[in-house]
Amino acid sequence: MAISKFKLIVIVFLIFLLDRITKYFIVKNFYLGESSAVIKNVFHITYITNTGTAFGMLQKYGSVLLIFSIVAIILISILVFKQKTHPHTHSLALSLILGGALGNLFDRIFRGEIVDFFDFRIWPIFNIADSAITVGIIILFYFSIFAKKNP
Repeated sequence: MAISKFKLIVIVFLIFLLDRITKYFIVKNFYLGESSAVIKNVFHITYITNTGTAFGMLQKYGSVLLIFSIVAIILISILVFKQKTHPHTHSLALSLILGGALGNLFDRIFRGEIVDFFDFRIWPIFNIADSAITVGIIILFYFSIFAKKNP
């Protein structure tokens, strides 16, 4: 079963919008480095920035990552919107990745760094865009490994 292109665009837009709203809230209500416990020693909202990839990796490669992000967004857009038929899970996964990539690309272009704030204390601090990208990649891997192949 395929997802309509309109629904895919809505998914991309909602991920992007949710990412923008949450980052805006953090920037306007927290000082850089400020942390507030939601569940003490388990989950905090901590405002940090990074120039790397998801979860703060590859910090010194910001300009390379900017170019890579643009190329990846173009390629994913072609995969999602130019292909005539899409497996449901494949399209959903790529839409999550695309929405997240656009959210972080917006930060790279307009801030020069990415805003992160979800802090589970046992994992690097991350944001909505990182979450969407990660979930999309997990879905792609899972279904490429475990989905039944049609003959």
